[in-house]
Amino acid sequence: MNSQVTDHGSVNTTPDANVDKDADADAINKAVLEKYDRESITRHITQGPVKYFIAGICILYSLFHLYITFNPMPALLQRSVHVGVGFALIFLIFPASKNSSRSRVAWYDWIWFLLSLSGMSYLIYEYQNIVTSRGGMANPLDVIFSLITVVCVLEGSRRITGWILPILAGIFLAYPFVSHMDFMPDRLLTRPYDMGDIFGQLFLKTEGLYSVAIGASVTFIFLFILFGAFLARSGMGQLFNDLALAIAGHKKGGPAKVAVISSGFMGSINGSALSNVVSTGAFTIPLMKKVGYHKDFAGAVEASASVGGQILPPIMGASAFIMAETTGLPYSTIALAALLPAILYYLGVIAQVHFRAGRRDLKGIAKESLPAVKEVLKARGHMLLPIVFLIFLLIRNVPVGYAAAYTIGFTVVISMLRAETRMSFSDILGALEDGARQSLAVMAACAVVGIIIGVVSLTSFGTVMTSSIVTLGAGSLFLTLILTMLASMVLGMGLPSIPAYIITATMAAPALAGFDIPILSAHMFVFYFGIFANITPPVCLAAFAGAGISGGDPMKTGFLSLKLALAGFIVPFMFIYSPTMLMIDPTGLAVTAKDFPLPPILDIITVVVTSVTGVIALSSALEGYFRGEMNTITRIILAIGALLLIYPEITTGIAGGVIVLGIAAWNMKTSKAPTPTVSV
Repeated sequence: MNSQVTDHGSVNTTPDANVDKDADADAINKAVLEKYDRESITRHITQGPVKYFIAGICILYSLFHLYITFNPMPALLQRSVHVGVGFALIFLIFPASKNSSRSRVAWYDWIWFLLSLSGMSYLIYEYQNIVTSRGGMANPLDVIFSLITVVCVLEGSRRITGWILPILAGIFLAYPFVSHMDFMPDRLLTRPYDMGDIFGQLFLKTEGLYSVAIGASVTFIFLFILFGAFLARSGMGQLFNDLALAIAGHKKGGPAKVAVISSGFMGSINGSALSNVVSTGAFTIPLMKKVGYHKDFAGAVEASASVGGQILPPIMGASAFIMAETTGLPYSTIALAALLPAILYYLGVIAQVHFRAGRRDLKGIAKESLPAVKEVLKARGHMLLPIVFLIFLLIRNVPVGYAAAYTIGFTVVISMLRAETRMSFSDILGALEDGARQSLAVMAACAVVGIIIGVVSLTSFGTVMTSSIVTLGAGSLFLTLILTMLASMVLGMGLPSIPAYIITATMAAPALAGFDIPILSAHMFVFYFGIFANITPPVCLAAFAGAGISGGDPMKTGFLSLKLALAGFIVPFMFIYSPTMLMIDPTGLAVTAKDFPLPPILDIITVVVTSVTGVIALSSALEGYFRGEMNTITRIILAIGALLLIYPEITTGIAGGVIVLGIAAWNMKTSKAPTPTVSV
């Protein structure tokens, strides 16, 4: 590393030194990602026929999904192709272990490749017999190919998602083999099942491997991941970073606000909190540390902002479309319902960032060194149009798959408007390849979750778990919510957002139906807590990844992430008690209702004003600062007032408002100058 000291004592690095620093940073970020995100451990075949063979399959895989959007095949067939080719690619791209060769495909992976294709080929060949003459009943050959496919799914998902999902699926898969035995508890006893019952359920029907989860993956999720790949190739990530810097970089504690804004937008599109932490955090975390934020807090900001992207409309990391498929609710209803809770979540994070910066007098980045909003929009602002176009199509109730496919084409056209974003033919092929590669983790997770769904459907295990939660809740809605929250967080630990939601929706959400909770509210509740397991100690992978980049302590970063995300743990309870927060009025409707009228406008305004004020007040109490420092007693009283405001009732709102306004006025009157800058 070449550098020289100037007369003022500062270090002036040469271009060679900067290159070395960038290379070191990239190596650290790659190591962090590989440590916490199994999906990032891939082969890098840079030349030869194998490279082009893999790229060709990826491109054809993406084109297949675009084709079936407009020319659908029978559900079982298109889902089997999605799974068969997807796992074949996994065995070519993802090595068996961290120590396996990254530069070539091992001989045994070619066997896995062929085995993955065999189940798909058999289903295509036998499809007519399966659905007509045999009526879905399994014969010995069906069982053999089902067993091969299940083993491929478990091994492939282990490679790309880690051990948690395959082990969980393995436990569920073992259950019907032993569920009739004497040692089983009475609640879990079932009739005996044979191999045909179990593997026929998993392989020959759309209630197992090829369940609603894979259905959503093949028809919705893949296309939105592909859309994200096209946006990335056109420079959308750079746009979000530059725009966030231009808007908030110069503000008090600016880099942390930049992290919240850019990570939120990127997290909504890419659907992977871990990769978002690393990709965006590589840029934002060093900036936060530079202006004075402590390394633990810097990592926590990035983790909480990245995880929150999964609840941020319009795309919600593609989870919104899974929820639409699972519940039968219109996408527009789900996106609108998610809007205010997501705003409250991000408001809570950014308010804590702001108050911490105020308490420690942390400055932003010099404005003259930042891009101007006008220049950013001039260079890349047109790339926001595809997102606007997508929202327009979805609001107009264009089918989700069509909307995604049309928007991909629109993205290519719009990218041509500026040289900075123009996509060449090789960029388009690259986006098709990237989209296929990026979809594999979600596909694998949905497939292995299909094993769980198949067993639950076959044995009614979900009903047992639901009744257990209700029994433990002893007729109390609040206690049942607490138990459902804990179940959702345990089931969601260490899992990506989509399988976390699918599992919690299958196991935990039905427990709330007995309390006349609308299906939308119940599913949104478990969705939140399944996602936030990623920043809840002891298993908080997003926070661990943030700590890996910042150099902070993983557990301290996890607890700080939990503190920053506190609004996200409170708001779900609030919208259960007052669905107005979800912009619905379920009065007089069944819990399974799919259409809801909007609440009265006055109710909406009241909820927005009180909840926004309450979240800001809660953030102030957590940081112990408004316009000046607050003592412990004042912080406790302010937190109580904030919670009363967030709770959507008139009397509590008035009481909370009086407390919050009184403390705010007193704090402004007695505030002193900020304390000297220290590491926070």
